[in-house]
Amino acid sequence: MCGRFTLTVDPAELKEAFADFKFPEKFAARFNIAPTQPVLAIPNDGKNQADFFMWGLIPSWAKDPAIGNRLINARGETLAEKPAFRGGYKYKRCLILANGFYEWKSQPGTKTKTPYFIHLKSGDVFAFAGLWDEWHSSDGSTARSCTIVTTAPNELMSTIHNRMPVILQPSDYSEWLDASPRTPESLAHLIQPFAAELMDAYLVSTLVNSPANDRVECIAPDKKN
Repeated sequence: MCGRFTLTVDPAELKEAFADFKFPEKFAARFNIAPTQPVLAIPNDGKNQADFFMWGLIPSWAKDPAIGNRLINARGETLAEKPAFRGGYKYKRCLILANGFYEWKSQPGTKTKTPYFIHLKSGDVFAFAGLWDEWHSSDGSTARSCTIVTTAPNELMSTIHNRMPVILQPSDYSEWLDASPRTPESLAHLIQPFAAELMDAYLVSTLVNSPANDRVECIAPDKKN
């Protein structure tokens, strides 16, 4: 799964990397983005406009928005089967912007889990494959939310965890953001592990374990290891 990630680049860098899209003028660097918090995403609504979505998908048909707490990730292998995701897979896809993410490695024989920070060797910002939706409450308000698509791990990630988020190649952004309905078969080739040789990972401190900690020390290498 993917339960925490970062977006620490400034708006100018993001606009340069995603030149075809519009972005909010200002937003804060985030070093420990957690579920239910706002994430910057680009939906396939034809506007080419990044906006903030709540992390944790609330399907439009949901009776209780709390369902979003359980839908922070969507397994790529079953997107077309799960009621919460199949509509989004066909109609509502998005890019979720990041420049790194965290995963916790289990220590054999103990209950201890060690956090790692994973990023591209280039240091570039990238996009997770995501799904989004709009939920309308009885008081007339609207909640826009999203989920991160996951897949099998690549060689690097398999040493840490048994899943990883789908990281899209820039050349695939336009296809994932196609506003027309798509069949699962036509998108399956995008649900793949990212190339391990382009990624790196290192140990970080347990500071990241608490969502209350959102500062640069979260991504600092753990010198005790």
